[in-house]
Amino acid sequence: MAIDKSNLILITGATGQQGGAVARELLAKGAKVRAMTRHPESPKALELKKLGAEVVQGDLDDAASLERALKGAWGAFAVQNTWEAGVEREEEQGKRFAELARKAGVHHFVYASVQSADKKTGIPHFDNKARVEETVRSLGFPSYVIMRPVFFMENLSSPWFLPGIQEGTLAIGLPADTKLQMISVGDIGKYGAQAFLRHSEHNGRGVDIAGDELTMPEVAKVLSQAMGREVRFVQLPIEEVRKFSADFAAMLEWFVRVGYSADVAARSAESGIRPTKFAEWASSISWPAPATR
Repeated sequence: MAIDKSNLILITGATGQQGGAVARELLAKGAKVRAMTRHPESPKALELKKLGAEVVQGDLDDAASLERALKGAWGAFAVQNTWEAGVEREEEQGKRFAELARKAGVHHFVYASVQSADKKTGIPHFDNKARVEETVRSLGFPSYVIMRPVFFMENLSSPWFLPGIQEGTLAIGLPADTKLQMISVGDIGKYGAQAFLRHSEHNGRGVDIAGDELTMPEVAKVLSQAMGREVRFVQLPIEEVRKFSADFAAMLEWFVRVGYSADVAARSAESGIRPTKFAEWASSISWPAPATR
């Protein structure tokens, strides 16, 4: 896929998971990337700079910094973090950035939402993204794409799950027979880059993306093989999850009732992107040993 190297693409969340993956894929394709981060001197920002990105300071809560970052951009990748910002603030950030991007003359806008956001799930951090999607569609961008990934494989190597997994337990509030669609962040980067590289083809679409689908006992078995030690699945009572996060509990309950519905095979065939299977992802991770006591 050819890229017009004169088209500057601004990536928000460039030192985070989705933004970082999209930025690296675009840079590898020869795109002109401007990476926005609150901390331009951080190791991840400096790494992107070495790869050829222009790194700029910007904060999704600071309109003036966004206006500076958007200046001269042909394209923009928008992602916000619910778990950091909270549901209401994430929605404000998403709408603010989209409106400023349109005002700045951005031609092609890619918004990172979540699969099934358009289905009125009742999950707070899904429904707020649906409202941001509505804003993006209403602004009249010459071209836009809504990208909708499922549950990240990387969640399992995050502080939420990793300590338990290190101790040999995959504890999550799902029944043993519930299948969960997942995607690697690396695949999100590939689909995100394609949303810019094939922008005219994807214009106006909501693109649902996933890579694999497993039950939690199957996930535990794969983790056991990848780590070389036993990992057991333990179903957490949903009320225990709710004490930690009502939003996360609502999502798990929806996984049981309905669940994600991305067509992995069809999306792969259309895009030419081979989905990363969970076993492949798990075997690529350097799983740390349990902390000694």
